[in-house]
Amino acid sequence: MIGNDRLAVRKTYKLYVNGAFPRSESGRTYEVTDAKGHFLANAAWASRKDARDAVVAARGAFAKWSGATAYNRGQVLYRVAEVMEGRHAQFCEEVAAGEGLSSSKARAAVDAAIDRWVWYAGWTDKLGAVLGGSNPVAGPYFDFSLPEPTGVVAVLAPQQSSLLGLVSVFAPVLATGNTAVVVSSKERPLPAVTLGEVLATSDVPGGVVNLLTGDAEELGPWLAEHADVDAIDLTGAPAGRAMEFEREAAGTIKRVVRAPAGGEPDWAADPGITRMTPFLETKTVWHPMGL
Repeated sequence: MIGNDRLAVRKTYKLYVNGAFPRSESGRTYEVTDAKGHFLANAAWASRKDARDAVVAARGAFAKWSGATAYNRGQVLYRVAEVMEGRHAQFCEEVAAGEGLSSSKARAAVDAAIDRWVWYAGWTDKLGAVLGGSNPVAGPYFDFSLPEPTGVVAVLAPQQSSLLGLVSVFAPVLATGNTAVVVSSKERPLPAVTLGEVLATSDVPGGVVNLLTGDAEELGPWLAEHADVDAIDLTGAPAGRAMEFEREAAGTIKRVVRAPAGGEPDWAADPGITRMTPFLETKTVWHPMGL
C-alpha cells in the first residue's frame, strides 16, 4: 500500500451447487463488467458437467423439500427475504452497476424483488385451497384434486433484469415445492451470486437451489434434453434459440414455459399465479364413502 491507496481485491465468484460453492470443473471464468464496461469481478463459467451435478443435487433434495409442509416452506422462503433485506445495500450496488440504473431506480428494483419474494412465500399454503377442491361424481365416492410439485425445474433467468426478473421466475418454482437449477444472466450475474450467498445462510436445504453462472446458450439445450429435468422455463433463452430448446424438451416430455415474445415482460407488474401453475401436477384421489 502506498499512501492511502489500497490494492484492489479482484473477486472471482464460484457456483452455488448442493449447498456449497464449487469452482467450475472446467476451470473457466469470465470477466463481469458494469454497464460502462468497467471491470467488476470474475465469475465461474459453468460447464455441462456442472449442470449435470446441479441436476443430481436438485433431484436428491426434491423428496425432502416437496415433503415439507406448505407452511414450513413459506417460513423458509420468508427467511430468505429477511436475509435479502440485510444485504439490501449490496444488491442495490450490483443492480445499479450491472443494469446501468440510477441509485433510486436500483433501490426500487431491489425493494420490488424482496417484496416479490415475500409475496411468493405467502402463497405456499394457499395453493391447495385455490387450485384443489372436491369434485362431484356420480357414485358413492369422495373425489379430491390436489396440486403437487412437478419435480426438478431448470430456469434460464432473464438476461436484462438481474434481480427482480430472476426472483420473479425463480421464487415460484420453490414456492410450489419444486427444486431448481438456475442459469443466471450472463452479463449481469452478480445479484444471482449474492442471492446464492443469501440462500446458503438462510434455511433453504442444500440442493433445493443450484445457481450456475455462465452462458444459457451453452447450457440451455443440454438442460432442455436432460431426462431428469421435469420442466424448463425458457424466459432467458438466447434470441432465436427458444424454439430449438422447446424441441429438445419435447424429447423427454417436459413442461415448458415459453420465452416471452417481444422481449422481457414488465417484471414490476402483478404476477398473479401464472408463474406457479406450470410447475404443478394435479393428483386426483378417490375414496369410497362409508369406509
